[in-house]
Amino acid sequence: MKDPVKKKLAALSTEIVECHSCPRLVSWRKEVAKTKRASFRDETYWGRPVPAFGDPMARILIIGLAPAAHGANRTGRMFTGDRSGDWLYRALNRAGLANQAKSVARDDGLELDDVFVTAAVRCAPPENKPTTEERDACAQWLHAELGLLRSVRVIVTLGNFGYVQTLRVLANRGLAVPRPRIRFGHGVEVPIEKGPVLLCSYHPSQQNTFTGRLTEDMFDSIWSRARVLARHPFDTFEP
Repeated sequence: MKDPVKKKLAALSTEIVECHSCPRLVSWRKEVAKTKRASFRDETYWGRPVPAFGDPMARILIIGLAPAAHGANRTGRMFTGDRSGDWLYRALNRAGLANQAKSVARDDGLELDDVFVTAAVRCAPPENKPTTEERDACAQWLHAELGLLRSVRVIVTLGNFGYVQTLRVLANRGLAVPRPRIRFGHGVEVPIEKGPVLLCSYHPSQQNTFTGRLTEDMFDSIWSRARVLARHPFDTFEP
């Protein structure tokens, strides 16, 4: 089962990387890749949509907001090369879900165990704020990934944007999501009938980590709980 899924995910990644659906995002990601940040001036930026990656048989799916302009938009891998990624992969390593605590480049040897990492939007948006139209245009990729990642039992949404978009995509796939929507909060769990549990976490952005809104202990608790929820069986939903 693993090889066909891996092959389909690779083909999907190729489609994502070639996407030019949103003119504003295409222009922005290219401009950032051209002008660069001074500390990365000698690097070649990725400057394209960023594909998801991880274990194709993962029971834990992580959904962030979008690539960072000088993080994944530079490196070409989700949560790689920025402070948010530093927090994420350190925590996953402590939880036994990643083989190393740092992620600086696509070829740095990072391997995820039982985890797959993606985002609601695949291109770096100006001011980290996608428009409604850009969000909706990108929903097709998350929809397709959910159709392939048949082992997922828990979805960890990093931040409210990813949480709301995940509920929207699950509803579009025919799953009965709670209505009215359960309010986002760190550690909030949202069970989905015949589907995965959504586990909410504050995003490991500097805005949250520098202010103490998100601590390492708080973040570690998410991954401990995710591992427990990953063992929870449910009747697989067939789209």
